[in-house]
Amino acid sequence: MGTTVNAAGLTLAKSVPVARLDAFAAAGMGASPVWHAFCVDAAIAFTDAITAVGDLRLRLDADSVRDLGGGIAWGPADYYFQDGTPDPRCARGLLGGVVRRLAAERVSARVGHELEFVLVAPDGSALPDPAWIPYGASGLVRFEAFLADLHDATAAAGVELEQVHAEYGRNQIELSLPPAPPTVAADTAVLAKFVIGRVARRHAMLASFSPVPFAGSVGNGAHQHFSLHRDGHPLFERGTGPHGVTDDGAAAIGGIVAALPHIQGMLTGSALSGIRLQPGLWSGVHACWGLENREAAVRLVQGGTGNPHGANVEVKIIDPSANVYSASAVLLAAALDGILGGAELPAEVPDDPSKLSPDQLAGRGIALLPGDAATVVDALDRSQLARRLVGDAVVDATVATRRYEHRTLADLDAEVLAERLRLVWSI
Repeated sequence: MGTTVNAAGLTLAKSVPVARLDAFAAAGMGASPVWHAFCVDAAIAFTDAITAVGDLRLRLDADSVRDLGGGIAWGPADYYFQDGTPDPRCARGLLGGVVRRLAAERVSARVGHELEFVLVAPDGSALPDPAWIPYGASGLVRFEAFLADLHDATAAAGVELEQVHAEYGRNQIELSLPPAPPTVAADTAVLAKFVIGRVARRHAMLASFSPVPFAGSVGNGAHQHFSLHRDGHPLFERGTGPHGVTDDGAAAIGGIVAALPHIQGMLTGSALSGIRLQPGLWSGVHACWGLENREAAVRLVQGGTGNPHGANVEVKIIDPSANVYSASAVLLAAALDGILGGAELPAEVPDDPSKLSPDQLAGRGIALLPGDAATVVDALDRSQLARRLVGDAVVDATVATRRYEHRTLADLDAEVLAERLRLVWSI
């Protein structure tokens, strides 16, 4: 089975018998251009460029195939045109291109993903709700059999789990994946979701990766951690800037913070995303940065004995409705843009910005990122920065799908919307 992720954050797939593996990798399987614009309710967000006319080839990356057991193997796939040229709307191809742009400037990146999900009943309803202790041992014991099988299944698939814990929300689990080169890391995040979905089904449950599985409850994040090196030297430590950040590291952080209002539609653009974006929920709604500040959109994680991976930045605003490949691509592109342009590092926010009044926030230049889907998508559509970072093709596909969501679903109240979209990002 070869999977791809589209502009609405949906995981799509083609499968072939093992005997057809070589053909899947070399020639590819047919896919309509509208795959890029399938929406959360199965509608299609047609554009001038995405129509029923034409054909693409979905090519399996055979070098990345993993045996998942039970007669199923998985691998990531890329979009190509029939003449063999890459499709510019392919998010995985986009990420690979950004990695090459980094390399041309002697910069390398590693990305670590966090996956949050809520376990629900097979019909999508809430599981029976005994007392839930955030980060409690009781939650791990309650789902002991599921988590044990998940550990075995991820290990068999070659996915290393750095940690697993019961999250803040009821029946919510978070797992962390180790840092890896950007495309490998994104592939592994998709594979981990695939494995989670299979194991949950075997335990008569489903895993909801919705940004807000249940209205009025804590949402799911999909935070990404980035570390950068230039000429082999780390950019977020061993420098002379704040907390040891180097000049290039400061410019990278400045580039990301400055870009957030432009690229938010590629990180939190779904019709549900804005419900999660509230102060006090650690969702990164404040467009600022700070050392170990979980209310800041960009959290600097300091290196040292307690962090053997070294210093990195965590972008907290991302949620599971985002395309994991394009989210990594646009953030890395923003970081590189900051480095090349010498972006200024904004003043650090060392305290909790959710405790500040609107006047205090304004006085310190701390903006709240918008939660209204129309505002977020319009900003992406108009942004010349976003288009320069990742190209018109990806931006236009993202805008089309997200704008359709807003037009179609904006009038639904939060409870109905959460129920309707609870499982669309699940596997």
